[in-house]
Amino acid sequence: MSLLSSWSPALRGLITLVVLGLSSLCGAVPTAGELNLYTTREPALIDPLLKAFGERTGVKVNTVFLKDGLAERVASEGRRSPADVLMAVDFGNLTDLVDKGVTQSIKSPVLEQTIAAPLRDAGGHWFALSLRARTLYVARELDAKAVTYDELADAKWKGKVCIRSGQHPYNTALIAHMIAKQGEARAEQWLRGLKANLAQKPGGGDRDVARDILGGICDIGLANSYYLGLMRSGAGGPDQQKWGEGIHALLPVFAGGGTHVNVSGAAVAKYAPNKANAIKLLEFLVSDEAQAIYAEANYEYPVNGKARLNPIIAALGALTVDEVPLAEISKHRKAASLLVDKVGFDL
Repeated sequence: MSLLSSWSPALRGLITLVVLGLSSLCGAVPTAGELNLYTTREPALIDPLLKAFGERTGVKVNTVFLKDGLAERVASEGRRSPADVLMAVDFGNLTDLVDKGVTQSIKSPVLEQTIAAPLRDAGGHWFALSLRARTLYVARELDAKAVTYDELADAKWKGKVCIRSGQHPYNTALIAHMIAKQGEARAEQWLRGLKANLAQKPGGGDRDVARDILGGICDIGLANSYYLGLMRSGAGGPDQQKWGEGIHALLPVFAGGGTHVNVSGAAVAKYAPNKANAIKLLEFLVSDEAQAIYAEANYEYPVNGKARLNPIIAALGALTVDEVPLAEISKHRKAASLLVDKVGFDL
């Protein structure tokens, strides 16, 4: 554990403020034609979006990139915070912003009409901007056509499943979704069955699942959809391209339901000095133009159904997002994490 990671979230947020030398923003007077964006997303994805926004609207965006501690940073700034828009990955982080009281409710017919209700806060505090599905990577020789999340606990997969840590947010979100749909007792039964089917101790990353299937360690595993695009496109190098092309990918569903997705999203900060421009940015980010950038730059699913998918992701077939609201799933994330420990999933 690094020294920085051993500090409290609030202290990390304060240190980040000093290191970035941006304290001069605090107490900034609202300026027409500008807004301040705090984001944990990578500059390579965000910069093209903001460039297009600036060209269309003339609004200048001042961006603060953070690795973590977003909610703590804004909370520590309080009423003096210059933040207008807060952008993060993972719906757990978005609901955390609300829980810490650093967002405000907004009304926008554009956002409400473009983003399906399960993918945004019912009170208007946050909105999904892009999606990534929890997919199955499968050995090509199996010629599998359809496997549900539930079936991963079936004994026919004993010794054949690879997966990263159960405590990783990608997996706790899926387990929380299972709890929301079927109850904690059923989720525990499923998780014990999945553990019994593991080919090796959980670990590594999603792309390692494809590598290990190709290496004959396992036959099937869970991984996010956008990694398929990153691998098959060659963006991660020739080895990863070989892994991506060496496996088959499926869009699983829950029994009687749809596919589990996680999101990137954004909220308007509680004390946003440029609220009108903040809403304008969020509305731009769900436009056909911006959604196409999400799809091409990071192989994510658009939340705007009219936007075009990247061909690698489109080849997975039609995505049917499960109907349980992300805000409801988020309530079960702590229980999901405790369940991972209870069954000794990572041991």
